[in-house]
Amino acid sequence: SITALAFMLVAFTSDNGRKVPAVDVKTLDGKSASSGKFTNDGKPMIICFWATWCGPCKNELNAIAEVYEDWKKETGVKLIAISIDDSKSSPKVVSYVNGKGWEYECYLDVNSDFKRAMNVNNPPHTFITDGSGNIVWQHVAYKEGDESKYIDVVRKIVKGEKVSH
Repeated sequence: SITALAFMLVAFTSDNGRKVPAVDVKTLDGKSASSGKFTNDGKPMIICFWATWCGPCKNELNAIAEVYEDWKKETGVKLIAISIDDSKSSPKVVSYVNGKGWEYECYLDVNSDFKRAMNVNNPPHTFITDGSGNIVWQHVAYKEGDESKYIDVVRKIVKGEKVSH
């Protein structure tokens, strides 16, 4: 299946331990920010690349939104949503995010600089970092229930256990 193929494509480990690269992105109110400064006080982060035109992306982030408060209470995890909408569709991002009431940190990557630096081809593409900002896990695509894998990985990180696909 395509999902299995996508999963196999990201099941490589050469990326493990790679830091999140420092690339300029924009906040939803248009200010510059550096992805290299994404931090969560020594706790794990989930970085989701998504777009308003990507149904599976929105399904993923909306599913996580339902459990995000619980995840934060339990593990301290922070989710950062990176919109890869281009200049034509990026104006829709703010109204979509506000309409959903997401509690995530959201950024715009209109020129796809961060997307390229993270080797993202197709959204949704989700990365999980350890408390030091090292990428330890990633997943491409989304099907209902995938979010339970994400919190399992985060729990392992919090417990100091090794993470693998």
